[in-house]
Amino acid sequence: MDAPVPEPPAATATDTPARPPVDVFVSYASQDAALADAVVASLERQGLRCWIAPRDVVPGSLYADGIVRAINESRVLVLVLSAHAVESAHVGKEIERASSKRRPIIALRTDAAPLSHAFEYFLSESQWIDLGASGVAAAAEALGAAIKRHLAPAPEAPARAGQGPGARRGPPARRRHRALAVALVVVSLALAWLVAEKLWRARHAAAERPVTAAAPAAPAFAPPARSIAVLPFVNMSGDPAQDYFSDGISEELLSALSRRTDLQVAARTSSFTFKGQTADVATIGRKLNVGALLEGSVRRAGSTVRITVQLINAETGFQMWSQSYDREVADILKVQTDVATAVARQLKLTLTDEVSAQLELGGTRNEEAYDAYLRAEQLLTRVGVHSNDTRRALADLDRAIALDPGYARAHSQRAWALHGLVLGAEPRDRAALRAQALAAAERAVALAPQLGEAHAALASVRAYALFDWTGAAPEFERALALAPGSAQVETEFAFYAADLGHRDASIGAARRAVSLDPQNPWAHAVLGSVLLYARRYDEALQAYHDTDVLQPGSPGLAAARAQTLLAAGRVEQARLECESPATALHADDRHHCLALAYHALGRPADAAAELAKFQALDGDAAAYDYAATYAQWGRVAESLQWLSKAERLRDPLFWLLKVDWHLDPLRDQPQFQELVERMHFPP
Repeated sequence: MDAPVPEPPAATATDTPARPPVDVFVSYASQDAALADAVVASLERQGLRCWIAPRDVVPGSLYADGIVRAINESRVLVLVLSAHAVESAHVGKEIERASSKRRPIIALRTDAAPLSHAFEYFLSESQWIDLGASGVAAAAEALGAAIKRHLAPAPEAPARAGQGPGARRGPPARRRHRALAVALVVVSLALAWLVAEKLWRARHAAAERPVTAAAPAAPAFAPPARSIAVLPFVNMSGDPAQDYFSDGISEELLSALSRRTDLQVAARTSSFTFKGQTADVATIGRKLNVGALLEGSVRRAGSTVRITVQLINAETGFQMWSQSYDREVADILKVQTDVATAVARQLKLTLTDEVSAQLELGGTRNEEAYDAYLRAEQLLTRVGVHSNDTRRALADLDRAIALDPGYARAHSQRAWALHGLVLGAEPRDRAALRAQALAAAERAVALAPQLGEAHAALASVRAYALFDWTGAAPEFERALALAPGSAQVETEFAFYAADLGHRDASIGAARRAVSLDPQNPWAHAVLGSVLLYARRYDEALQAYHDTDVLQPGSPGLAAARAQTLLAAGRVEQARLECESPATALHADDRHHCLALAYHALGRPADAAAELAKFQALDGDAAAYDYAATYAQWGRVAESLQWLSKAERLRDPLFWLLKVDWHLDPLRDQPQFQELVERMHFPP
């Protein structure tokens, strides 16, 4: 509903009595009220329990609190997606909250109004149903069927799964949404000061006594020795706009700890899934598979900051250490070093001057540069890479670098962001972006030769922007040696090794990324992708299932699952999934899948019609995909022609040449072998 959605106060014993569970929360702009009411009436006739404002707001209660509570209690959010909804800030807050609570979002699109970047981000992984000419009744029936599938118990067999943004076996639609910095981050609403303080005090109090859970017996918890997660620090400033600062300090400290080779650190994406939650220590430790938790709070006032931290044993719940720091913002690096050193002592790690120096590697002591960097970092972890927000992040990074030209981490992050834009840019824009990305990565390495993330950025730019596979190899080797605890480095290397055909190395790296980042759907999607390239189809489907559990309803996941079924010869199953309107797929993915499935099932005319629709949507931007389709059809000459065009356009999927199952029929062709040779893949 078109109404403000602040965070509710913490629940108390005097809250309203428990209500029946809600299946569906319906979000809409006030101008679409009549349509929303009609949709609700239809869904309720189908046996679904709906919550819609103002009908279901309890008399006498706070309007916004009722909306927040209903979203929390619902299992699916249905969005009436119109131009009015896109313009409504309050509808945007509702879908943001539903996303933060991992609720599936199903959009009933009423018109062709362009999406804002925020809507594009939150709905890019959602199921879509077009109102179209079929009318409200038919659309609501399809909507009801889709909702019931989400409400059904999870099947024992692997469910729909696939790749997250940027996974390489996908069409241009997903390539345009790639976020190398880590995409798929679930965003929480900013915390009000009162809620933040209650969360901090509640967990602080709980940490001072051992956890005595009365839950059913669970398998013995045996986390790796010397393993830790850095939870997002609570913003105590009273200003939700300062979340970027508290989040950034948490992430900087996490990065510093992950540079230690003797410590396993849970990755940011997994740790930040607990932002704003009051989950107990034991639950967090089990989900992240770590033996210790570091949490804290940040209160900023002008150029001064108070940081309070505590280290908790995740197995016993006892507090191991705590400390408060009152410092100038310019001294944050020193605080970071002090905290990391104290953590090392508590975990009985070896302390040396060299290790201490690593903790401040690539940083800055310029307060304004640090602030600009944290603002950019927040944007790059919240949005898809091809968006105005990424360009805003680049502007912040440019400001940080202008203030401190020696800020290596800012140069490194700039390289990652530019590299992401290269992958989604129009061909005419790629050359300039490549040059900028390369320059930023090389500058980061020159300024901080021991910064593993900088070497990883340079390796990825060389391999995927410049197609310099040989030049990328030593940079990846250096990045892995310097940043052994980085899930991002492991996933990038997993793709690189997979594209070269180094199956064992790629799968090993992908599995390490999952162990470091177990709550990140992207890490599981990467594992699924490299297993697909290795022709281990059943294992790939299981990895995609694990992805789907963490981030259900992704069109990218559904597309990758369909392609894996086709590769495994389960053509009829792929056809059924791709034909079903209930399967969340981008239109070009659906046409691509059906073009392959229909041809394999002896329906060439239907296959040709699907390919024509695919080409009408994506034009030459999907040259590689057309080549793959023609290869599977046995039309070798046309496939090679499209591959040649993909090479000229530097198609961002062209690096799959050696491992893509679609191209197996071409491997004996001299022209194909010449293409592979021109890529100069190292052995």
